[in-house]
Parts: sequence; structure tokens; C-alpha cells
Amino acid sequence: MTTGRIRPYPRALVCATVAVVAIGVGAAHAQVVVTDPATTIKNIVIAGLKSQIVETLTDQARKIRRMARRLSVFTDLTKYAVPEPTRWRSYRYQDVNLYANPYAEALNFGDPEGVAFADVTRARSTIESELAELAELSPAAAAAIAAQLATLDLADSTLIAGTDQNGRLRPQGKREMRAIDALERDVVDPSQAQSATAVLDKMSAAVLIETRQKQSRLQFLSALVEQLLDDNKRARDTEAAVMNMQLRRLLNVPGEGGGGFLSGAGSELRSWRQP
Repeated sequence: MTTGRIRPYPRALVCATVAVVAIGVGAAHAQVVVTDPATTIKNIVIAGLKSQIVETLTDQARKIRRMARRLSVFTDLTKYAVPEPTRWRSYRYQDVNLYANPYAEALNFGDPEGVAFADVTRARSTIESELAELAELSPAAAAAIAAQLATLDLADSTLIAGTDQNGRLRPQGKREMRAIDALERDVVDPSQAQSATAVLDKMSAAVLIETRQKQSRLQFLSALVEQLLDDNKRARDTEAAVMNMQLRRLLNVPGEGGGGFLSGAGSELRSWRQP
């Protein structure tokens, strides 16, 4: 029967184990905590700035959420919509204005050359040669006729420009009408998904449409001013002709002195004394 014995470990292995344990214990006792004050202060400042940034962004998000709350939360926006607004219309061709159809088309789409206007107006006779001969015989008569012809030319130019301008603005008014309808639908939309940026875009669109309408209104006003100027010139020429005839009549009426009605009036006024 064999007796069991514990085989002793080799001496070299035991010595190596003891040496490793001793070195580890020595190293553990030899560790020292190293602190850098500058790095510590820097980390504290960075942490404070990060905290302030987080608080600022949180406040901004809170304000944006409040700004994003639409008026539709408190009231129905459809009450601000205009029911059945006045629509832009075109001149319709009817049997009663068959002769005016070209001019009606010019009022709808414009006519920069004035072709449609020339088709529905009476043409002015060309008398350049006769007017030149009249100028040699009677310069005053030629000047009066030239002024009247200039008034007619001015009226033609004003009417052609006004017709073309009206024809160009009429289709533009229809496009603006459709844009306003679309903007109205977006404004009264009660959806809460629209952000503050969408509201700002609607405001920008409204300002753009307003600017376009102001431009169109100024163009219409310019056409009206031109028409008024034409009418004023015509009235002024008429008054000037009447005044000239009146002055000639007064100058040619025989008076007591054998001259005109005003003959000797200057000397009488100078010699007049209050009784």
C-alpha cells in the first residue's frame, strides 16, 4: 500500500511569488495623488458655461413654444375671412358690341401699339402740306390749328397708354386675387402644426401682395393724371380761344374817338380825378 505524500513546490517558484507580492505592496504604498489647480479651474469654468448655455437654450425653447401657439387656440379665425369678395372680371363679347370687340380685347390683354384703338376711332386727316401753306398766309391761324392737332395727338397717346395699361393690370389683378385667396386659406387654417416661421412667411406674403397692389394703384393713378392733364389742356385751349375772340371784339368795337372800344382808355385813366 502506497502512502500519499504532498509534493513540495519548487523553491524557485515560491521565491518568485513572494517577490512579486512584495513589489505590488510596495508600489501600492508608493502611489501619490497629483492635482493641477489651473486644469481644475478651467474645468469648473467650462462646466459653468455649459450650464448657462443649457439654461439659455431651455428658455429659448420655452419662448418659441409660447410664440408657436396660434390665435386659433383662443378663437375661430374663419371670422376674419371676407365672404364673397368682389372678383375681377373681363369684358365679355356680346352681340351689341361686335364693333367694339377688338378694343374690348385690348382692355382685357393690352395693346401697346394702339391697333385696336385705331380700329374703333375716327382717323385724323393729314394736312402737313396744307398747314405749311397756311403758315405762310396766316401764321396765327396755322398756330391755332397746330395747337388743336397737338391736343388730338395728346388725347390719342393718353388713350392708347391707358388702354394698354388697363389690359396689362387686369390679368395681373386676377393672379393677385388667386394669391390672396390662397393666403386667406393659410391664415385661417386652425392647424397647430404650423411653426412661428410659417406665421412669418404669411406676413411676408401679405406685405408682398400689398406692395404689388400699391404699384398697380399708382399705375392707375398715373393714367388718371394723364387723362386729367389732357382734359385741362383742352379746356385751357378753349378758354384761350374764347378770350382771344373777346379781346378782338373789344378792340374792334368803334368808340367815340373813332378807334376801338379801348382806344384812349389809358389816357382817360391817367387823367381821371375823384370829384
